[in-house]
Amino acid sequence: MSTPMGRLTAEEIKVLSAKTIDARSLSYSPYSKFRVGAVLVAQDGTHIEGANVENASYGACICAEQTAIVKAVTTGYKQFKAIGVASSSGTYTSPCGICRQVLREFAPNIEIYMFAADGTFVMEPLTAMLPHSFGPEDLDVVPE
Repeated sequence: MSTPMGRLTAEEIKVLSAKTIDARSLSYSPYSKFRVGAVLVAQDGTHIEGANVENASYGACICAEQTAIVKAVTTGYKQFKAIGVASSSGTYTSPCGICRQVLREFAPNIEIYMFAADGTFVMEPLTAMLPHSFGPEDLDVVPE
């Protein structure tokens, strides 16, 4: 993993770190006890929070990144430049495969900032985490 700052300034990363770590408190995780917070940064700088929401039927759980995307899209945001992710593990937590695919739908070039409890981070662009991805443009291909 790399640790470049990417397109965000040091101050923007500091704000994103604090908001992402705080978003863990929104988690409903009575089964796993694994709290995850995510904060999307829209193109206009708006921050949209999300947290994981578990269910006794484990397959019905939703990840923090998906919660943030759903909230953002249903309130009119569809362009994003970054997302922060933090968990109760105390170290860096990467988005799962499904979350990567959901992010790909709306932000194929998004930067993913994975924050540890102390605010340090690792940043990876989604393109590095999901190479050769499948997206909306692949649905327009006419079979031979």
